[in-house]
Amino acid sequence: MARIAEDLGLLLLDNASARPALDRTSHERVLSAAVLLDLAYACRIRPAVDSEPVETGQLVALTGPQPTDPVVAPALQMLLRSPMSPAAAIAKLRRQTAGAVLSQLERHGHIHRVRLQGNSFSNFSGFKRVYGWPLLDRTRVDEIRATLMSVLLDNSTPDPAMAALISLLHTVDGLSAVLSLNERAWEWVLSRAGDIASGSWVRESEPQLAEVNLAVTTAAIRPVLAPRNGAS
Repeated sequence: MARIAEDLGLLLLDNASARPALDRTSHERVLSAAVLLDLAYACRIRPAVDSEPVETGQLVALTGPQPTDPVVAPALQMLLRSPMSPAAAIAKLRRQTAGAVLSQLERHGHIHRVRLQGNSFSNFSGFKRVYGWPLLDRTRVDEIRATLMSVLLDNSTPDPAMAALISLLHTVDGLSAVLSLNERAWEWVLSRAGDIASGSWVRESEPQLAEVNLAVTTAAIRPVLAPRNGAS
């Protein structure tokens, strides 16, 4: 169920350092947003509308079976207790979500955790251990990257999960962290990513409820993730 979050987590680790390609705060926030979009695509959450007794734009939980996926379950339980704004939801989820995504990818055999040479200084506890997560199996991440390139460079139509992933990366200025392109290609890619982030990927003819809900929830979450709003 956590496809968007898992795909994004793998893509951000696909580099020589085997560490997230974004800074810690951005990494935690964008993965938390991805988990919320996984729930939106499953039609388990959505933004409130004007006619509801909840502030417009707050994320509300919808009825359905309890998810068994340990990555998305905490987010749904949180919103079942009380609706909250996308900003508040991301703030509450960010401390645990990145670790949950990495642990799940490790359980599924995509990555493994290794201790890196050297230490990182922590203001709270002196030196702390630094870990990397090298890929064990490139099959899934190669498929993700190939699809990403096809959508952004060849103008192929993204499926909803890939559209959400691109929207998140575009919003946090993260495409440059996962792609290496020449200047001319970047102009095209950023324009294409902007179109997708605006929701242009939703089918005009007979759109599915899940697609519409994902696009609407993405639109509600993106302003929170914009770099100028990225304070922890």
